[in-house]
Amino acid sequence: MFVDRAEIHIRSGKGGDGCVSFRRELYVPAGGPDGGDGGRGGDVIFEIDEGLNTLTDFRYIKKYSAQDGENGSKRNCRGKDGEDLIIKVPPGTVIREKKTGKVIADMSHGNKRVTVLKGGKGGKGNRHYATATMQVPQYAQPGQKAQELDVILELKVIADVGLVGYPNVGKSTFLSRVTNARPKIGNYHFTTLNPNLGVVDLEDGGFVIADIPGLIEGASQGLGLGHEFLRHIERTKVIIHLVDAASTEGRDPLDDIKTINQELENYNPELLTRPQVIAANKMDLMAEEDAAVVLQMLRDEFEPQGIKVFAISAVSGKGIKELLYYVRDMLKNLDQTPVVFEREYYPEEPDDEYEPIEVWKEEEHLFAVEGPRVERMLGYTNLNSEKGFEFFQKFMKENGILDRLEELGIQEGDTVRVYGMHFEYYK
Repeated sequence: MFVDRAEIHIRSGKGGDGCVSFRRELYVPAGGPDGGDGGRGGDVIFEIDEGLNTLTDFRYIKKYSAQDGENGSKRNCRGKDGEDLIIKVPPGTVIREKKTGKVIADMSHGNKRVTVLKGGKGGKGNRHYATATMQVPQYAQPGQKAQELDVILELKVIADVGLVGYPNVGKSTFLSRVTNARPKIGNYHFTTLNPNLGVVDLEDGGFVIADIPGLIEGASQGLGLGHEFLRHIERTKVIIHLVDAASTEGRDPLDDIKTINQELENYNPELLTRPQVIAANKMDLMAEEDAAVVLQMLRDEFEPQGIKVFAISAVSGKGIKELLYYVRDMLKNLDQTPVVFEREYYPEEPDDEYEPIEVWKEEEHLFAVEGPRVERMLGYTNLNSEKGFEFFQKFMKENGILDRLEELGIQEGDTVRVYGMHFEYYK
């Protein structure tokens, strides 16, 4: 089954925690800190696989996680980095952030590999926090948290020309005649359920054409398989609008064209700015006089708008060569820059410089607070002044230190040691 849209949850690896450890060797009873750093968490990477043409696999697996980094260990041993997660997608896949719909990456036209989520950095071991005043640091830096994101994958085929029209107007027959594609052909609606790609080979160059499955009125609102089909037109530079000029199913060809164009505009107004050509198909099924009347009616309506009308027969091949050369010349005169969706969303990266504050109970009625941020704060704060002491109290509150002391059971009158200073606790 062809699937061109999927929703998945992705998660990068968490960084490994730094280690708190001290050398314990024979004849070295009080060695210095030797806690190793944590390993880096794995990234989430999307990569093009030219052998894929559908998002079917993502229907069954919805969650994808990179490996976490290992924690650091004693003897300055660094934790192992987590393995990156590489997610293979077909060319033309657009990755969007689910909540906002913004583009994270467009996997097309040379953009073959994109890192979407970065793994968390490993935390520093306690050896990094040894100073002249603090030679036995009892804390280490935890690893950065993993990043998580819900994303939407959309497959938009990469073609120069999009072939659109009502169901059963002959698009598959046309494609099979002008390219090496072999689409399924039958005399009933929605024979084509997958966009078919084919290469048109002409002298002095060719182009890629996509047969977009039959559109119906209401497709832009998702009726039938509307949204699934319409998204494949967004990369095309020229639109060939195939219409059943013989009205074999009783519809007015003029109304058919206007209806489909309205659906294109409703889905994405920019689509109607693309150059368009009308291929009036099944002309061989009408009497010559009737065919001339229908053709003139279409030309009177659309050629003043700059839309050329060709009379063709997809079955016999009549008129097709002229149409193809006209489309090729149109493409040559257009901007050759491929249609690529620019990046709009950048996942927020975690704070690189998070540093821990350690709070613990040393003994009955004595609690300790340590950490590099605390040590730096004491270095530039005058605790003998009223404002300085107020700043110290505010620091303790805003960083959750007071809450953690209360969780440890501190009571009024107990002592809090902050490096070489002692404070009496009160609310």
